[in-house]
Amino acid sequence: MINERELKRFVEAVFIKMGVEHEDAADAAQVLVKADLRGVDSHGVARLKGYVRLWENGLIDPKATLKIERETIGTATINGNSNFGLVIAPKAMKVAINKAKEAGTGWVTVKNSSHFGIAGYYSMLALEHDMIGLAFTNASPLVAPTFGKERMLGTNPIAVAFPSGKEQPVVIDMATTTVANGKLEVAKRKKEKIPIGWVQSDTGDLSENPKELEVGGSLTPLGSTLTNSSYKGYCLSSMVDILSGVLTGANFGPWVPPFVPFLANSDNPVGEGIGHFFGAIKIDAFMDVKSFKKRMDLWINTFKNSTPLYKEQEVLIPGEPEKKKEEVRIKNGIPLLDQVKKDLNEIAKKFNIEKQFT
Repeated sequence: MINERELKRFVEAVFIKMGVEHEDAADAAQVLVKADLRGVDSHGVARLKGYVRLWENGLIDPKATLKIERETIGTATINGNSNFGLVIAPKAMKVAINKAKEAGTGWVTVKNSSHFGIAGYYSMLALEHDMIGLAFTNASPLVAPTFGKERMLGTNPIAVAFPSGKEQPVVIDMATTTVANGKLEVAKRKKEKIPIGWVQSDTGDLSENPKELEVGGSLTPLGSTLTNSSYKGYCLSSMVDILSGVLTGANFGPWVPPFVPFLANSDNPVGEGIGHFFGAIKIDAFMDVKSFKKRMDLWINTFKNSTPLYKEQEVLIPGEPEKKKEEVRIKNGIPLLDQVKKDLNEIAKKFNIEKQFT
């Protein structure tokens, strides 16, 4: 088990070695470690190797500053200028929050960014300001649309966080695919098969092979198959792609720059980098904050006290499993797979950082 503070210090040091300013490196490290704390291991420090690869390939400019290219009292369009998404996104969400303080709601689009970690982190930044937070992003084209075989969309997550009173906040953070690509990466590290329905082969047949994407296969939209309403996941993913890619001036659909190493960048991009979409909604722009939180607590307790399907499993609210895991990992430490430890040790050696993960 690795202590969260120890892990954060290491990740922060890596970003500083890549040329990221200290404050921004701390933000980037916080995003990755928060993913591990919440049990989203596929998007935590296991991804650090990928960020280093992007930097080594010259696809990231860690010294770049953000530029607001279009702005109103409640909106902004930000050019990330090819910095790390983990640096750009926290700043963009803070702009949305500040806009909401003044206008009641704040909406920020981002172009020319890169992979930004877990979307839920950014939506949760709004909670401490008594706001509802939203965060969307498009991603590597790994998903075939319903009735399709060609990879056209990303996992395109949706994250929305709602503040509450005495109860824990409601945090929705989900991919618009049957499963996120990171789950396949975890299965590969563990050398396990994956459940039928997660991916399809290049011929459109469902597969149990976690390496299917590397040989032309694709992830399935949320719902997995037409019989199970995969078109709903396809529609949700399309919404995220349009808000994050078309509206922002970033790339969209099959042109989104990939994070995974087995996909190449498009020769004919239709925009600039990866795109994000952030929102912040000030509660008291619509109703009294105390009243809202009281009603949220009532909503939460109503669902938690509803009759469970199985006696041994209570009904949970969105974000509750992650919150429970975070409480355990803050106390006991973060477990890392052997392959992840190996990757981190190689990174430590590459940047001459005195740290050994055992």
